Amino acid sequence: MASELLKRLGEIGKRGQPSDTAGRAKVMIEAELKLPNAQLWVARFNHQGPNEYLFCRRKFYWVDLCLTPRRPDSRARYLDHWGPHRFGSMGAIIAFPPGFKLHLKNEGGQHISLICALAADAVDRWLPDGFDWTDRRLEACLNIASSEIRTLLVRLSQEVLHPGVAGKEICDALVLILSVEIARTLTAMEEPARLGGLAAWRMRVIEKRLAEPGEIPTLAELAARCDLSVRQLTRGFRTSRGCSIGDYIAQHRIEVAKRRLATDESLKSIANATGFSSQSTFTYAFRRATGVTPLVFRQRMLRGIKQNAPAA
Repeated sequence: MASELLKRLGEIGKRGQPSDTAGRAKVMIEAELKLPNAQLWVARFNHQGPNEYLFCRRKFYWVDLCLTPRRPDSRARYLDHWGPHRFGSMGAIIAFPPGFKLHLKNEGGQHISLICALAADAVDRWLPDGFDWTDRRLEACLNIASSEIRTLLVRLSQEVLHPGVAGKEICDALVLILSVEIARTLTAMEEPARLGGLAAWRMRVIEKRLAEPGEIPTLAELAARCDLSVRQLTRGFRTSRGCSIGDYIAQHRIEVAKRRLATDESLKSIANATGFSSQSTFTYAFRRATGVTPLVFRQRMLRGIKQNAPAA
């Protein structure tokens, strides 16, 4: 079952040579579905160690929702557009655009993803005339923070894993909406010089603060660090990333929670650490973002670790 996925993963392998090893990753397919405009997989990846490889899909948007925490060291570089030392961190949702060669790096580890190989024409038909793949749009594709896209991908993962009546038809409809939402998100991203987006140094300040341990920052704190008003920050961020800064921070909180759920920390402690007012509020937000409760997510994480543990 993994052969088709591996074939797509390895169109361009290490050192530019064809490869079906996906950077020496072991892949287990938990569910898959083929549709007219997309092919979907829920897959478990186990990268045996540090590796780097080239990746390119000519006719597909490669959309990936990491259902478990994406490894924080997962990085990508647009081979023909960025210098050799410029790598962007990959977020929970990525959408590699068709035809672009990417240099991918990671230090190894495990994760589970919903992967959607989405036909390029399904998205491109909704893009405006004269659409240009600006640097900002390319960078944003490595970390899509749209709550609408996240909701659609979570629903798709549920339908693929637990198909019901008319499941294929529902997935086909969801893929159509997903195509439109990706086009809308890409269209909304403009260069800061034209429409008042945030300067690159301000985006770096925000990313650096979010990466710091401790409490999740407030909008007022981020605005102060960027020397802006809250209104200027929120408007500029939406122009730069095509999503609200609130959605972006909410996604970050869920990713932090996922990592803490891999430990024995209590749910109440995790809720407090990630800025939720109560454990029930945390549970509601987590389930809305991932499709499962924090407790179920923790149980799945522990089960996956046990399944992949080496024999004594």
